Amino acid sequence: MNLRHSFLALLVAVLWGLNFVAIDLGLHAGEHEVPPLLFVAMRFILVVFPLIFFIRKPAVSWKAIVGVGLFMSAGQFGLLYVAMAVGMPAGIASLVLQAQVLLTVLLAAMFLGERPTRRQLAGVVLGVAGLAVVALGRSAVAPLLPLIIVLGAALSWAAGNVIARQAKAASGLGLVVWSGAVVPVPLAGLSFLVDGPEAVLGALGDLQPVTLLSALYTAIFGSLVGYGIWNWLLARYPSSAVVPFTLLVPVVGMTAAWLVLGEVPAPAELLGGLLLLGGVATAVLTVSRRPGQRRDGALDPGLGAGLRTGEADDAGRFAAAPGRRAGARDPDEP
Repeated sequence: MNLRHSFLALLVAVLWGLNFVAIDLGLHAGEHEVPPLLFVAMRFILVVFPLIFFIRKPAVSWKAIVGVGLFMSAGQFGLLYVAMAVGMPAGIASLVLQAQVLLTVLLAAMFLGERPTRRQLAGVVLGVAGLAVVALGRSAVAPLLPLIIVLGAALSWAAGNVIARQAKAASGLGLVVWSGAVVPVPLAGLSFLVDGPEAVLGALGDLQPVTLLSALYTAIFGSLVGYGIWNWLLARYPSSAVVPFTLLVPVVGMTAAWLVLGEVPAPAELLGGLLLLGGVATAVLTVSRRPGQRRDGALDPGLGAGLRTGEADDAGRFAAAPGRRAGARDPDEP
């Protein structure tokens, strides 16, 4: 990956890391608590409209669109927002959610037949050990329920990764927008049932500026810009060159939470976090091999959200010519 595109990947990691602080600020706007499921519905209304009228439906089945919407969007963010609403710190949430990388490796092996390498299995074991240490650290200072809910969010994201990978949509942004249309109505309906009409209507009638800014940030920078750049890169480079940048997300998230929210993780949480990130690094960082060489006959499960190197990006403007070398620069690339 060239230097400019590396900076783009770094930008995405920063945007996604700051996303957790934005969510926390929006959920806890002073004395005004926003129902978390309603907040997710608001986010995806902004993701979907008006772009859905200008971006064509990706060439995948409706089953895949609904599956990605339910798992990668509604499930992941619904559970994440609920966990943060009931006490999960933003910084620790950004860390624990990275378990999705390890869970994707396992789910890809179970449902796609992609046999993980020894390194990936070692990474899963190390990551699980890190999560156990984080859980022990959390149990000493706070209830474990928020942590368990974030792990559920990570599992939902991993399931969405597998569905999107199997669908192999050429339009990453198109899949984000169209699958996002699945989210608002079910989650707003659940919010009415769980929180009650009075709480929902009261929150909508008394939206704070910080809540609106948070929703705009998460929709525009977290979803549209972040995933737009991310999928653009994944369409041009192997996932092994792009995905390791996600290791920086919890670094940014925990640093931002410390500076903005005053969150200071316990020593056990830091140790467990380092083990978890070590497991993720072991799973996604690859050893250089000769062209065409594979280890243990294994497939790279990748985390490319269904995009393949050399396919067109969201607007179809960067379609690769047949036989184009992975990572080759287009003459009209920015």
